[in-house]
Amino acid sequence: MIETRYHDSVNVLQALAADAASTPFARADWFALLAHSGLAPLIASASDGTATAALALTEAEGRITALRNWYSFTWRDHAPPGTAGERLLAAIARRLRGRGWRVTLEPVPDEDGAARRLVRAFAAAGWQVALEPCDVNHVLEVRGRSFAQYWDSRPGPLRTTLKRKARKVETDVLTRFDPAVWVQYEAIYAASWKPAEDHPAMLRAFAEAEGAAGRLRLGIARAGDVAVAAQCWTVENGVAYIHKLAHLESHRSLSAGTTLSAALFAHVIENDRVALVDFGTGDQPYKADWMNTRRIRYRIDCLNPARPRAWPPLARRALRRSRAGDAPATLAPAHLQS
Repeated sequence: MIETRYHDSVNVLQALAADAASTPFARADWFALLAHSGLAPLIASASDGTATAALALTEAEGRITALRNWYSFTWRDHAPPGTAGERLLAAIARRLRGRGWRVTLEPVPDEDGAARRLVRAFAAAGWQVALEPCDVNHVLEVRGRSFAQYWDSRPGPLRTTLKRKARKVETDVLTRFDPAVWVQYEAIYAASWKPAEDHPAMLRAFAEAEGAAGRLRLGIARAGDVAVAAQCWTVENGVAYIHKLAHLESHRSLSAGTTLSAALFAHVIENDRVALVDFGTGDQPYKADWMNTRRIRYRIDCLNPARPRAWPPLARRALRRSRAGDAPATLAPAHLQS
């Protein structure tokens, strides 16, 4: 017998996330930061007495979405592998039909089949499910190379820029949180081309915690006494994550961002010995200069046919599919070489 429950606290994820957290964005403390930022958690869980699964969600007016914000590279379920996990996820999906008219989950990876099993679980529970790409993730598969070997494989213009501009700035990579350097990072970000941060206090709290755990890699580049570029990375389970990067537009001619990126790549490859560098979401062309693999992130949009509010979007979805020749939802290959 499977018991399903709802929880309004992320504490229930502590044990599950400890087992499943292969990324910063699957840990219970990440969801706690999201809740502290103002998102109201709706944790849906299912247990059969021997195993437990959960989905970290939030809800507004019957619309249920993944508990995430724009700092989240990915969102995924917390469930054991195999058929046991799929049964529990399907039980959660059935329970959610009594709660809302629409469930939207994104950005879900599928390198390990995460998107596929969520699609199966919600379809089995009676939801009408649509699957579509929603974002792109660029990564570097290091493949045991040294930084010098990796750098030799980069495009000529990028290598030339570093050779010409590297002496114009000094770089430092910190493995701890430094409040003064963080203030410099925030000043650089505010003066850069980047959009305003949604929750800067959340990012700082994350950086502080990652610094205390030894996972933070905080880079700063200076031209004389002026901090001109800054980047926030973390390292975990053999993966380096590039969370934030910015440079001063007023000093763009220095190419300080390129020099600082190279210093951080060198650090995580040579010192941390990572197997993968993850550039987060976004398909900006410059990312392909640094990375060698492009992965798709998916949106799983589930409509409840028993709810009248779902009928108009269901009709629109059916119309789109008929115009497209009723093409079924498909998943791209997990890794696309760039």
